[in-house]
Amino acid sequence: MSIPILATTSQQFTYAIKQALGKGAIHSEIIYKTWMRQGSIPFNHSAFKNARQLLEKILEITDFSSLPLNRKVTEGHVHKLLVRTAQGYEIESVVIPMQAGGTLCVSSQIGCRMACRFCETGKMGLVSQLTPYDIVSQVFIAKNLLNCSIRNIVFMGMGEPFDNYDHVMQAVQILCDPQGFGFGERHITISTSGVISGIEKLMHEKRYRPNLAVSINSADEQLRKTLMPITRKYDLKQLHEAMANFNRYTGRQILVAYILIKDLNDSLEHADLLANYLQGLDIKINLIPYNSQTKTIYEPSRAEQINLFKTRLIQRGYQPLIRTTKGDKIMAACGQLGKKSALKTL
Repeated sequence: MSIPILATTSQQFTYAIKQALGKGAIHSEIIYKTWMRQGSIPFNHSAFKNARQLLEKILEITDFSSLPLNRKVTEGHVHKLLVRTAQGYEIESVVIPMQAGGTLCVSSQIGCRMACRFCETGKMGLVSQLTPYDIVSQVFIAKNLLNCSIRNIVFMGMGEPFDNYDHVMQAVQILCDPQGFGFGERHITISTSGVISGIEKLMHEKRYRPNLAVSINSADEQLRKTLMPITRKYDLKQLHEAMANFNRYTGRQILVAYILIKDLNDSLEHADLLANYLQGLDIKINLIPYNSQTKTIYEPSRAEQINLFKTRLIQRGYQPLIRTTKGDKIMAACGQLGKKSALKTL
């Protein structure tokens, strides 16, 4: 059986090669690093000048494949990538241009069982978990096949990352591996709807601990239950405690995402509720205008109302940022990924 290189860390890959061949640890590390960073095989590396047979044996037992790119849709400088899984499903990820290198928004599941009412993916239900190979393939395709400049990776695509914790963290180990992609842990962000068990696990990760983002969207308990059914399991008090513990234990700031929906959660009263709720936490607030769905039931807040909301938070001592909408015309903006047609198999 061949070794899937995109599903392994360098240590796992070199160990597997050595177990299979009885040698080749140094040579397999060179292959791993070159493949992950450049998408090519180092035929001309000096280490293989007198080791062509060893190179051929390593290549024979290594699976260099990634999931296939089914299609790419572009709006301006935003690219939505639709990658096809072995089961015939489409995974959606998005390359977003930024001032200091691009951000890649990756998916961790096909569908999602959290059923947030403002999210297209939530309408699909949970179809399947993505494997580390599936997740890393999204990065490999964007970086090495399409030559996109990728500086940051955010797990903000399809799915709830903490509902697929082990696979997501194995992918993080691969992405942060200094002998491979070499992403810094501070350049990877995992976003959750509020899965406290996942926050607690991430808090205690020993090797690589990415940034944490938490989607709040209302500090009113009943309204948040309507928007985000997960609140019925983990209420706002429990979530606040989990975030406070994360701050204390890690010394790290948390990104709080707040989607603004017209006449629902965008009043000054809601801004005050949010300000009160976040007291005592080390956070940064991102205000996100609601993006329409295929069968939308909400409307985005008006620009003037968003500014009023932001101003009230500033008056309360916070420094919120309004996230600029990008890719909404191709259903690539926040909350727009995933659609029923993606479930049609080949």
